[in-house]
Amino acid sequence: MYAVIKTGGKQYRVQAGDLLVVEKLDGEPGAAVAFEDVLMIGEGADVTVGAPLIEGASVSATLVETRKGDKIKVFKKIRRQGYRRTQGHRQFQSVLRVTGIAGAGKEVTWDGEVDLTPLAVLKARAQNLARSQEAAQAKSAERAARKSSQAPA
Repeated sequence: MYAVIKTGGKQYRVQAGDLLVVEKLDGEPGAAVAFEDVLMIGEGADVTVGAPLIEGASVSATLVETRKGDKIKVFKKIRRQGYRRTQGHRQFQSVLRVTGIAGAGKEVTWDGEVDLTPLAVLKARAQNLARSQEAAQAKSAERAARKSSQAPA
């Protein structure tokens, strides 16, 4: 079963268990998010289309992380005038794990466990950098503990 939802001015086709990257949403990692703007629900040849929304339909998800997206470069130039400007931009994104779809008399849930590991940690693990990052974090925690114990009372 799949659904088409609307969030952040865009439409997404989702299924239970999908990992979804959308415009930034408020909340902490692990928070439950519900989307009430369901435009369509389908299962095989059986499709329910809203006008414009399906009443009582919802898609539930869990917020995995909020991060910055890929960098884009904005380059402006006016020819023969010596005018050039380069600027970078990284849009905030929220990563969601879709956990359930309900509506049109049907309900589907995802039975898996939501992993809240951020993408930066996954990339560090893939490059075998996780050990060095953990050692750096431990060293900074040790320095902070030493500094707090040396503070005059």
